[in-house]
Amino acid sequence: MSDAFSVIEPNWNDIKAAEINSEPFLTSYNELIVPTQYGDLRLSISNFGLRIQSGNGDSSLYGMLAAEPHLESLYYSGTQSHSTLVGGEYRVELYSSPLHFKLYKNDVLIQQSATDGHFVRQHRLPPFAKTEAGWLVSLELGYDEAIYGLGEKWGKLDKRGQLLRSYNHDALGVNAEKSYKNTPYAWSPNGWNMFVHTPAPVTHGVGYALWSQRAYVCMVEDDLLDMFIYHADTPAKGILTYSQLTGFAPEPPTWSLGVILSKAYYKDAEELLAVAREVREKKMPCDVITLDGRAWQDTDTRFAFEWDPKRYADPKPVMDELKTLGFKICVWEYPMISVKNPLFQKAADKGWLIKDKRTGEPYRYEWDLSPFGEVLTPLPDSGILDFTHPEAFEFWRESHKPLFDLGVDMIKADFGEQLEDDNMLSYSGDTGHRLHNVYSMLYNRCVYEAAERYCKTGPFLFSRSAWTGSQRYPSQWGGDPQADWHGLAASIRGSLSWGMSGGPFFATDIGGFYKDTRDAELYVRWAQASVFSAHMRLHGIGPREPWSYGEAASNAVFDALKLRYRLIPYLAATARQASDTGLPVQRAMALALPDDPLAHAFEHQFMCGDDLLVVPCVVPGGKIKYYLPEGEWVRFGSNEIHRGGEYKEEILALDEMAVFIRKDIRIALGPEVQHTDMDMSNLAYWPAQ
Repeated sequence: MSDAFSVIEPNWNDIKAAEINSEPFLTSYNELIVPTQYGDLRLSISNFGLRIQSGNGDSSLYGMLAAEPHLESLYYSGTQSHSTLVGGEYRVELYSSPLHFKLYKNDVLIQQSATDGHFVRQHRLPPFAKTEAGWLVSLELGYDEAIYGLGEKWGKLDKRGQLLRSYNHDALGVNAEKSYKNTPYAWSPNGWNMFVHTPAPVTHGVGYALWSQRAYVCMVEDDLLDMFIYHADTPAKGILTYSQLTGFAPEPPTWSLGVILSKAYYKDAEELLAVAREVREKKMPCDVITLDGRAWQDTDTRFAFEWDPKRYADPKPVMDELKTLGFKICVWEYPMISVKNPLFQKAADKGWLIKDKRTGEPYRYEWDLSPFGEVLTPLPDSGILDFTHPEAFEFWRESHKPLFDLGVDMIKADFGEQLEDDNMLSYSGDTGHRLHNVYSMLYNRCVYEAAERYCKTGPFLFSRSAWTGSQRYPSQWGGDPQADWHGLAASIRGSLSWGMSGGPFFATDIGGFYKDTRDAELYVRWAQASVFSAHMRLHGIGPREPWSYGEAASNAVFDALKLRYRLIPYLAATARQASDTGLPVQRAMALALPDDPLAHAFEHQFMCGDDLLVVPCVVPGGKIKYYLPEGEWVRFGSNEIHRGGEYKEEILALDEMAVFIRKDIRIALGPEVQHTDMDMSNLAYWPAQ
C-alpha cells in the first residue's frame, strides 16, 4: 500500500467478521487457541497484558522486542459462545457471533471490542476481521477519550478524530500526516495501552468519523496479527511498560547535550574551518560541528565511506584542527550505494543489496527529485544495502571503523525510507512493503553498534527515520521542517508526540531546514524553545551561526546557548531518568500532568524533565498563551511568583523566555563554558537559598 490513504473508505458490509467456529482450548496452560474461519488466534496473558496473535508467521524476526513476556498460567472455562480466560491480574471474556472480547484488570473493565452498533447487527464494525490488506481490529473509545502516541506526528497530540498510518516517509517537511518516525503504539489517559508488534504498516482510524467517531479501528497490513493490550495506572507507567517490552534508550554522552552546529552544507575544508575558528573566536558555546551529505562525499558516487578526493585529499589535518579547537565531529551517511561506485558491484556480487524480485538482480533505486526543486543536485541510481543479510550488516558496521579512528565522533544516519516496492526483495525473504518500516530500525542498529565498538567518545547518532525499537539507538531528529512559524510549531508537536511514543531523545532543525527567509525572530524563538529539548542542533539550508541573523538575534541566541550549557547538569540527570524509565526529556502536558485535564489542551507548552515548565513562543510578535497548573510557580531567572490554575497571556521581548519552576524546587546549574570538555564541576543552584 504505497498510498497512505488507500483504506479511507473500506466497504464494511463486505468485510466479514471473525467467528469462533469450534470451542477454544488451552495448550500448555499458558495459551488459549481460538479457532476462527481465518485460522487460529492465540491468546496469552503476561506482564505485558493480553497478547493476541494469529497462528501463522513470526514477527520476532527483526528483534523489535527487547524482552520476552513472562506468561501467566491461564484458567479457562465456558463454551464456544461465551468463555472466560483468567491469568494474573487480567480476565478476558470471549464471545462469538461475531468474535469479540472484554478485558478486565482486577475486575475493572479496561478495554473491549467496539460497541458501535447497527440497526440489523450487534456490531456495525467487525471486532476482528481479515481483509485483503491484512487484519482489522476494532476497539472501544469513551465518549470524551483522548488518544496519544503513534510516533512522530505533526498535528494535534490528541489523535482522536484522525486517520493515521504507521508508515515511514521521507516526509519533505512537517506539514502533513506523513512523518519519518512511526510506531503502532497508542495510549489513553484512561489507562489502556495498545501496541501492534509488526514490521508492516498499520492504519489507525482513531475515532475517525468517516469510519466511526466512537471506535479505534486498527488495520494491520500483514497476514500476521500480534497485538498487546495492557493497563497502566499512569501514562508514565504505560511508557515504562512499553519500554520494558521494546527497549530503553541508553544514556547519551554528555557532549551530545551541547550545541551541534550544522548546515547544508560546508562546501570545502576552508569554509568548514573558517566557521569553526569563528565560533571559537566569538566564544559561541558549541560542542559538535557537522559535515553534511555533500560536505564530504562526492554526490555522484556516494555512499561508500569515502572522502571526496577533490576537497579532502587528506582529511586528517582538518580533523586534527577541529579537535584542537575543541570540537566533536559529525559526518553524514545514507544506506545507498551509487551504481557509479565500484562498491556497488562488489556488494551486488556478494548478495548484499536489496534485489529486484522480477530479475534477481540488485534493485536500482531511481531518485525522484521533482519534489526537491533546487535543494538537491541530481542523484545517481543507487543500490540499497540489505541489513537483513548478516554479512552486509557486518560489512556496513565495520566500514565505520576508519571514520572513528580518524576522529569522527558521531554519525548522522539519514534517509532509510526507500523500501516501498513489493518488487524489492530482501535476504530475509520479505518484500520492500513488509520490510519498509523496520528497515530503518535495522539501519539505526547497525550504525549505533559501530559507534559502540569504535567511537572513542561514546556512542551517539542522529537518525531521521525510526520504527519500534529505534529508541535503543539514540538519538533522532525531526527531519526537514519548513523555515516558518508553522514549521516551528509542528516540530514541537512532533517532538512531543515522539516522546509520548517511547522515544525520549529528539532534536529539531533550529531555524527550519528549507525556504529560509532569514527571519531573525523565528530563528531566535526556535533556538529558545530548543534549549529545553534533549539535543540542540542549528541546521538548515544556509548559515545557522547566530551572527548571520543580525546583532539583536545574535545576542538573544547567545543568551539561550549560554543557558543551555548552564542547564547541562539538569539535562544530564533528566537523560539518565529517560534511560531508566522511557520518559522523554520533553514531556507534553497530558504525559507530565495526567491529573490536570485543563493543561492537556495546551499542546505546545511542555515540561523539560520533572521541574521546568516551558512555554515556547510560536508566533511573531512575542505573544504567548499558556496555562500554569495548580500551585505556585517561580519565573525562571527571577523571583516572580505566579499563581497556578490560570490561563495567561503575555508579550515576550526578543530576549525573553517563559520558563517556570514550582516554588520550593531548586535545580543545579553549571558554569558558563564554551564546550563540555571544559571544567563543569563548579555548580550553583537556582533559586539560591
